[in-house]
Amino acid sequence: MIPTQRHLFDIPEDIAYLNCAYLGPLSNAVVAAGRQAADRKAHPWEIRSEDFFTETEVARALFARIINASEEDIAIIPAASYGVSVAARNLPLARNETVVLLAEQFPSNVYAWRASADEAGAQVVIVERPPDGNLTRAVLDAIDERTAIVALPHCHWADGALLDLVRIGERSRELGASLVLDVTQSCGVMPLDVQVIRPDYLVTACYKWMLGPYNTGFMYVAPQRQDGKPIEYNWRARVGSEDFAGLVNYQDAYLPGARRFDVGECANFHTMPALVTALEQILEWGVPEIAMTLAARNVGIAERAATLGLDSLNADQRAGHFLGLRFPEGVPAGLLVLLKEAGVYVSVRGSSLRITPHLYNDDADVDRLMDALKLAME
Repeated sequence: MIPTQRHLFDIPEDIAYLNCAYLGPLSNAVVAAGRQAADRKAHPWEIRSEDFFTETEVARALFARIINASEEDIAIIPAASYGVSVAARNLPLARNETVVLLAEQFPSNVYAWRASADEAGAQVVIVERPPDGNLTRAVLDAIDERTAIVALPHCHWADGALLDLVRIGERSRELGASLVLDVTQSCGVMPLDVQVIRPDYLVTACYKWMLGPYNTGFMYVAPQRQDGKPIEYNWRARVGSEDFAGLVNYQDAYLPGARRFDVGECANFHTMPALVTALEQILEWGVPEIAMTLAARNVGIAERAATLGLDSLNADQRAGHFLGLRFPEGVPAGLLVLLKEAGVYVSVRGSSLRITPHLYNDDADVDRLMDALKLAME
């Protein structure tokens, strides 16, 4: 169990920020790295040509460690939707085949598949949540011989309902379907092993649970998919791009691995040092340790919420870092305003009050939340 890390963040004592699934705060160290990076950009004569490559390779390697991949398998992207668009461009989809999605899945992993299905004459199959809440079984039942692509999250963004990606990956491979995962709501806070899950593509944004800057993200590309077509053609992805004087000697060959899919200007001098610092902190804490600590925190919140008549998914049905509290008669009107006035920051997603803490939270934050909820329900 990791003790509270509030001292590493600029969060006032009267603020209970339990909303990491919305935006993760930057630690003091990440902010300092970002400021130093901005200062460096103010002096561009200090930026060397090799600086266009060094920090991106550090970030690539750090992220690879988080998901148990090789750095050769990692592309740097600005958003989850960018990575999903790469996957949609490269995965074949034919008439009468199907793409399997969850009902009310986050749109970044939906729109590309709707467009691809329309173009191909394929069908999007929406998996509704069953009465028993077993999303994994519902997805497995939806995958059949017609399925070409299975595009899913690790947990649902509204209440953390969990999917068994290992079993889904096994079933997808049995039927020859490709697996595309958006793990923005689980990466860095739940153990993820691409060697076991074996997705074709896995994408994540870094501004939530990895506590990194906005407009930063990564994409894992399975080795058998690394000869695909990128969605843009930037100079830096080509062999010999480190030779600035020779850039007009145009090259058809790409850098090795997944680097061909890197977004243009991925060396971003403002954000890359901050991102590296954030990734280093996640690895220092340890993802399994983060997961265990936050799961215990949410179990405690769920038990206290139950005394107020609020229920949630069972701990074995949801990701440990997520808690969706449900009210007997729906979320009260104006609840978020009341909570904000009490210094409590959470989200409403669907019919749930979404509670998503991180290591910067402490027992006082939970007390503040419960006091505010009790007041709202009087």
